[in-house]
Amino acid sequence: MRTLDVGWITCAVSPECTGSARQPYGRCLAHLDPGELDEFVQRLSPGSAVDLRATTVSMSLLERILTATKGYLGRARFDWASFPESVRFGDVVFGGDVSFDHARFQRLASFCDARFAGNVSFGEVRFAEELSLHGVTVAGHAAFDRVTIGSDALFGGAVFGRTVSFESADFHGFVAFDGTRFTGDATFRGCRFRRMVSFRKARFGGLAGFEAARFAAGGYLAPASVGRHLTLAGAWAGRDLDLTAHGCSVDLRRLRVSGRLTVRLTDAEADLEGATLRGPATVSGKGTARVTSLHGVDSEELELACLDLSACRFTEILHPERLRLRDCALAAAPRGARGLRWWPRRRSPDH
Repeated sequence: MRTLDVGWITCAVSPECTGSARQPYGRCLAHLDPGELDEFVQRLSPGSAVDLRATTVSMSLLERILTATKGYLGRARFDWASFPESVRFGDVVFGGDVSFDHARFQRLASFCDARFAGNVSFGEVRFAEELSLHGVTVAGHAAFDRVTIGSDALFGGAVFGRTVSFESADFHGFVAFDGTRFTGDATFRGCRFRRMVSFRKARFGGLAGFEAARFAAGGYLAPASVGRHLTLAGAWAGRDLDLTAHGCSVDLRRLRVSGRLTVRLTDAEADLEGATLRGPATVSGKGTARVTSLHGVDSEELELACLDLSACRFTEILHPERLRLRDCALAAAPRGARGLRWWPRRRSPDH
């Protein structure tokens, strides 16, 4: 046995295997003989800790562990593990913290309806094919930073009890967060969505952060609910982008959209400073919705409807003649507004 830089005692079978060694065997679970594995499994019970770091985990090995623990694991470590076959953690309960950092899933990875009582980390994991966390519940913090998912990713109906982070994640397939509930802040900074992504009926309790995210095939953040702040500052959408916001601030500074942009605000405020809009764009409001800045906006066709623009900055708009206002409230004609068409506010039928 020997201790390498990986931070655990590695398997003695060969220098190439860095799997976490089990005592008293000195080898990882994948390299135990059948009798030794039987002895190990017999010592497991519901809530047992599991250490499969850097181990090649076959479906048969995983099934034996889940059967012995009755689908209830304690602290679980799968860092750097390799899963050559499809794996299913459906309905499994993880009673302690769980880490899959740097793991490799070569086939389907399914966690449908799994429950994580603590924190879970999937940092820099590579999923070669589909990933499903549909209906999962995470009571603690969740991290998916720099994951790569080669095919579709399903998070519909999931519940994240605290913060969740997908910073610089790379999604190659369709992504669905429909009906997902983010109780704390949710960060998608620098994400790459190479196909369509949907957040229909998702609920964000705190921050929804998509700074510098790339939506190659467009995205739907509508209808979605955001509790505190929604930001797409510096984001880019190659096709249509559709979003809603209720009772929060919306940061769209330096947003670039190649297709249609649709923004619906209810008792919310938006900042579009420096946005570049290459397709038709509409920002509409209800209640006390307002836009605070159009400074430096470059748009092909932008319509603002039913918004409070009394405090909006209209300076240095690149094409003011392409801006249309409908039923908006203005404090006064904005400086440099020559060439704009102003629609008066609608009067009630009694006037």
